[in-house]
Amino acid sequence: MDNRAEVREFLISRRAQVSPEQVGLPVGSNRRVKGLRRSEVATLAGLSVEYYTRLERGAISGASPQVLESIARALRLDDAERAHLFDLAHAASPVARPPRRRTSTSYVPHQSLQWALDAVSAGPAFVRNGRMDLLAVNPLARAFYKDCYDMPGQAPNIARFTFLDDRAYEFYPDWDAFAEVTVSILRTEAGRDPHNKELHDLIGELSTRSEDFRTRWGAHNVRHHGTGFKTFNHPIVGEMTLAFEGLEMAAEPGLTLTIYAAEPGSPSAERLQLLASWAASEYAAESTAERTRAEG
Repeated sequence: MDNRAEVREFLISRRAQVSPEQVGLPVGSNRRVKGLRRSEVATLAGLSVEYYTRLERGAISGASPQVLESIARALRLDDAERAHLFDLAHAASPVARPPRRRTSTSYVPHQSLQWALDAVSAGPAFVRNGRMDLLAVNPLARAFYKDCYDMPGQAPNIARFTFLDDRAYEFYPDWDAFAEVTVSILRTEAGRDPHNKELHDLIGELSTRSEDFRTRWGAHNVRHHGTGFKTFNHPIVGEMTLAFEGLEMAAEPGLTLTIYAAEPGSPSAERLQLLASWAASEYAAESTAERTRAEG
């Protein structure tokens, strides 16, 4: 899949976000573009206007790391945006190997991974891919994301739940912030792996069915999302503010292990304990029902 359009739209969107004043250039009275002109970016990057124009039109294959760094500096890209630019350039290379990506249909977690997840008993722990499929979870994560597992005919997917399920507006008190993060993760993954058909199918589905997603997708925003705090409103136990840590899995490139934790002794910690108790009773009831069906 040709990623020239992705390159073009990303660079144009970043150029539009840098004002002349930010880089010490005069504003002028006849400026017809938002942000910087192509010629101004070229000058700031130490490139010819012709060469930068070709790059911005998508012909980024073969651009050296030095050229990419100079463009990143000229456009004042942050770490996530810079990494995305390099990902786009790598994906455009004719010799680039597509990364190996695990999907919900092809991935079976190693038994040792499931043991490790199950050993995390104080908070939800789960493994996801860049498409935001939930690939492996501990019991508390299964209870935490119960509504994701309750979308008929669909594998559990956080992005689909966020934009296509009305329950997400209750689950995420600050829905806009979660929506932005979700789109940023998908946009980052699309830059890394532009040939991933399942990812493009999901993006197409969300773009078709959600105007909110479509608008955010067009902004071309990316970000690193590895640590912080989030507030949730769980349908069983109520509001919880949880810390999270996302860890890239060395043995499985492209997969992220995320663990949520509550401050010890806090109301959120008490509610996680309540959720764990609820999950244990639910799973016990499910196991009993399954045994009854099997015996009958």
